[in-house]
Amino acid sequence: MQAAILLLEDDRSLGETIQDRLLKEGYQVIWCREIAAVRKILKEAELPDLMILDVRLPDGSGFELAAELREKGYGVPFIFLTAQAGAPERLRGFELGAEEFIPKPFHFRELIIRLQHVLSTHKAPEHQASLVIQGFSIDFEQYAITAPDGQRHEVQKRDMALLGFLITEKARVVSRDEILDRLWGADHFPSNRTVDNAIVRLRQAFKPHGPDWIRSVRGVGYQWIAE
Repeated sequence: MQAAILLLEDDRSLGETIQDRLLKEGYQVIWCREIAAVRKILKEAELPDLMILDVRLPDGSGFELAAELREKGYGVPFIFLTAQAGAPERLRGFELGAEEFIPKPFHFRELIIRLQHVLSTHKAPEHQASLVIQGFSIDFEQYAITAPDGQRHEVQKRDMALLGFLITEKARVVSRDEILDRLWGADHFPSNRTVDNAIVRLRQAFKPHGPDWIRSVRGVGYQWIAE
């Protein structure tokens, strides 16, 4: 089944166009024109796989909604799609946890490519929501790793995506450049140090209860080595 997309866009013409095009691409689409409708859906229905958020809305701001989602612990990735695309707005969007920030007007194919990129980075390995490895429970939906003794470690959303990517590709060493391209993208101004810091945080989530399951290959990248 294709991913479910929640679209928050108050402009009727644009909202109808995006909804129609996404449906033709095979996605499930829920279109809302107000923040209140989004809150109701998140409370009463199954969470979508991704949200596309406008910023200026009749009953508030997409930024405020994003901050609310983060505060309440929703793990749904989201994209900002807005005419407010200056540097301050983009920085605020990424600080709130946005995966992408697409300025209006935009080419629809660009939206699809970026949407597919975000969905792929948040897909659990082999489509699993959770995984148990040598007593460690890895929850890809709740972004948590629970040790055999029951100690729970909260994991950043992108760090969990990196862990899932390493586990999926465990048969090979994954380069830093590939990780950056797959999980961060050009718009986030990352560096090799960004990847290294994420690896450090993942290793800390497994210690002191288990061995180092992420092998470093000097000058190349990283490999998951747990069976």
